[in-house]
Amino acid sequence: MLRDVVTALSEGLAISIAPHNTMLTTQEAADLLNISRPTLVRLLSDGEIPHTMRGRHRRVMLRDILDYQERVRRERRQTLDRMTAEAEEDGLYDITSTPRSTR
Repeated sequence: MLRDVVTALSEGLAISIAPHNTMLTTQEAADLLNISRPTLVRLLSDGEIPHTMRGRHRRVMLRDILDYQERVRRERRQTLDRMTAEAEEDGLYDITSTPRSTR
């Protein structure tokens, strides 16, 4: 883990270390997922990501955001694998012409 941190820092990337039970604002959670805050609020309202209310403000656990992020990655990977398998079964890779050399 430390090697990854040093590598990221040497590439000029920001690093944050926080316990998984850290409470995030909706803006912090949206930034982490790289989505808009309204999109995050819709996900919260739809029950895709658990949240709590502190007065009128929604709060989200870092653990729940990371779980959602991993679940979406897994679903996307499965969908792409399924699409690739279907394309292969349909022979779509066989009908693709070989590109001509341009040099």
